[in-house]
Amino acid sequence: MVNLRSMREIAAMRRAGLVVWGAHQAARAMVRPGVTTIEIDREVENFFIAKEAVALFRGVPGKVPFPAVCCISVNDEVVHGIPGPRVLLAGDVVSIDTGCSVEGWCGDSAITHAVGAVDSEVQKLLDCTSGVLALAIELMAVRNRWSDVASEMAKYVRDYGFSVVENFVGHGIGRKMHEDPQVPNFCTPAFRRNHDFDLKPGIVIAVEPMVNMGSKKVRSMPDHWTQTTVDGRPSAHFEHTVAITENGPVVLTAAPSTPDETIKTAV
Repeated sequence: MVNLRSMREIAAMRRAGLVVWGAHQAARAMVRPGVTTIEIDREVENFFIAKEAVALFRGVPGKVPFPAVCCISVNDEVVHGIPGPRVLLAGDVVSIDTGCSVEGWCGDSAITHAVGAVDSEVQKLLDCTSGVLALAIELMAVRNRWSDVASEMAKYVRDYGFSVVENFVGHGIGRKMHEDPQVPNFCTPAFRRNHDFDLKPGIVIAVEPMVNMGSKKVRSMPDHWTQTTVDGRPSAHFEHTVAITENGPVVLTAAPSTPDETIKTAV
């Protein structure tokens, strides 16, 4: 069952989204050679505490509860990397995924950063992944069904020569971080037949393409969370929480759009 949110509820989610945006700015300032992934996680945790926001990721159930406020995935790690003592090196790429709730409403976003200068093919991977997210948001204004957006996303990635990860998809979001519907970045006949949904005002979804330089296949690591590419080649991950309104899509985890928003979320 898909929840349709009122404009008042979407405004409340925007407040959470702005805090997530601010957390990403704090994380971005930490990304450089010599920094450990746990240091980035602690910076984000402190930001959430200062904003009186509830971190969503820590304690997510699994074989072991997720132990951090961010998923931080490096190079061939696709998603769900656990922050720890790993030191970032020049030429790495690091995906930071985090979310919080503010007054009971959730926001969720991910960004992949280059650590210093990266190989041109790696930069192309980052450009493709951020570009396909931007494409999806643009298409949400002019398409009626998610399957139409997802099909064009997959084609965009294929045209770059890369592959869309199919083991993980985006999701609805609201009072809980993960709600219906599932939001794939590709389209299959089964999805179109059984799980497709209308893009109508009130829908709020987390759109999060994950793109691999090589094979789309992933494997789970012994920590029960980290997912890596099967061929050891790099992966990238970008995500925004997006609401559809009568005036089109609104990115709830985007940068502040007015001075008033800037004051409320100053880092």
